[in-house]
Amino acid sequence: MRENFAEALTDLQRSKPGMQIVAVNGCCYGQDANPNKDDYFKYCGQDFWELVSDIKELYTLIIEPLGYRAKEKNEEFQNEYAGIITNFTVEFANEFCENGKIDWSKLVEFNSAHVEPGRQVRERRKTYHHKH
Repeated sequence: MRENFAEALTDLQRSKPGMQIVAVNGCCYGQDANPNKDDYFKYCGQDFWELVSDIKELYTLIIEPLGYRAKEKNEEFQNEYAGIITNFTVEFANEFCENGKIDWSKLVEFNSAHVEPGRQVRERRKTYHHKH
């Protein structure tokens, strides 16, 4: 990051001589009582949101809308996640279980058996040779 700041500063000084340039690392949350890092400034939490908006209390004003949107997205995510877990469980049971028990040999073979060059891993599913 420091290298990127230095490179950007050099480029900007070349293209805009005399312009005052300050590198800033902004963080949406947290605290930093010492923002001056010598070659850049780091503003966190309230200080960051005030810097980008000029509104001292923005960091608290955005919480409710963010929380509402996060709740919507979290519910959507949980529904999608549940579907994926269900599909994965069915696929795993069909591929690697017999009579409700994991066939460890089949699972280890799928996960660790040698694959010939050019042959895709998923092709192994078709060639199980379980030994009893």
